[in-house]
Amino acid sequence: MSEESKVLYDEICELLDNRKFNTLRDIITQMNEVDIAELIDEATPEQAVIIFRLLPKQLAAEAFAYMDSDTRERLVVVLTDKELRLVMQELFVDDVASMLEEMPASVVKKMLKAASPEDRREINQILQYPEDSAGSVLTTECVRLRAAMTVADAFEYIRKYGPDKETIYTCYVTDNNRYLQGVLTVKDLLLAKSTDIVGELMETNVISAHTTDDQEEVAKTFTKYDFSALPVVDLENRLVGIITVDDIVDVIEQEATEDIEKMAAILPGDKPYLKTGVFETVKSRIPWLVLLMFLATFTGMIITSFENSLAGSIALTAFIPMIMNTGGNSGSQSSVAIIRSLALDDIEFKDIGRIIFKELRVSLICGGILAIANFVKILLFDNIIMKSGISTEVAIVVCITLLVTVVAAKIIGCTLPLLAKLCRLDPAVMASPFITTIVDAISLFVYFEIASGILGI
Repeated sequence: MSEESKVLYDEICELLDNRKFNTLRDIITQMNEVDIAELIDEATPEQAVIIFRLLPKQLAAEAFAYMDSDTRERLVVVLTDKELRLVMQELFVDDVASMLEEMPASVVKKMLKAASPEDRREINQILQYPEDSAGSVLTTECVRLRAAMTVADAFEYIRKYGPDKETIYTCYVTDNNRYLQGVLTVKDLLLAKSTDIVGELMETNVISAHTTDDQEEVAKTFTKYDFSALPVVDLENRLVGIITVDDIVDVIEQEATEDIEKMAAILPGDKPYLKTGVFETVKSRIPWLVLLMFLATFTGMIITSFENSLAGSIALTAFIPMIMNTGGNSGSQSSVAIIRSLALDDIEFKDIGRIIFKELRVSLICGGILAIANFVKILLFDNIIMKSGISTEVAIVVCITLLVTVVAAKIIGCTLPLLAKLCRLDPAVMASPFITTIVDAISLFVYFEIASGILGI
């Protein structure tokens, strides 16, 4: 909570302790629903119930949609059927469907019981769509007009049914069988004559999503066209509902969080960090740690196989961490850049030739600069200042290895995410930990082979 919110929270707690409910109601009814939700999340269970019951039903429903899932669950348990029914009446069905996915069965049953039969049917329909699909984040509450309507008729319809819709700015034109025919905005209606026909004003080239489309692809459509809402149709082009920009912002946040977790070798979770238990956190991290640990044994095997080489030139040992770290960092740079470009659809697998050619040139330049800088460092710092007595031959081995390692690491870093995409895996899996483990083994092998060739050990 911000400093201002903490002060307000302390004031509200004092009003609750002194049972000054009228004053408290005056304060919270002037607050934004998001701030109210945050306030209730921070309150004790007893305080949360009192604050929630002081709210007008519409404001209570709006705040309910923004609350933490644990807070919502506690409120549902203690609210009466009548109170819950009033809240459910004010909630949009897509918000309810999203909430139910996080609730235990007993709470889900109570919430569905409080919903109207029509809302219950629409909620169940949304819940049946595949997870992370366009259907799972749509809302059925949108404005549907008819092509034969006049502008005056359209405004009359919007005034009558608009208050229950997710948005009224973008309107969709359908026939009696819900086939999507066109789209227009309230701006189009406002600038037209009252006698103009909707069918003549609407845009017939409608960009839409299908219910089974991946939500990440839908998010890209929003980004590309700067939509505030997007219609969702079934396989027969019948309008099922719409996805609004506020839901897409949540999708983008969810997908970005999932990619970051995968890039850090963590199984994706759907809870905030402090809300995730210790054993849940361990469960999400340990599979990758075990896999990477076993993969790292190859590094140990390489070192073991070159024990004689290391014994012949102890100075080689000192440069192993630097070579491995440089290779891992180089590979990570390339992999992150490629993963981001794949996520933004800037590149495809067919561009692999151009990508490798670019990374080859980049790696040669970067590797050359690092090799020269390291050679100068060995001669000036290690030998003159630190009196390490490293021979020129060893310095040459280290610098050549650096160049080869950087080239190999960047090529591996740019190709593995592309291959993952080709195999229909998430490219984020091929990120820093995985790349680093592979590059470590390759860099050591290259290092010892070059050392054997030049130093004859």
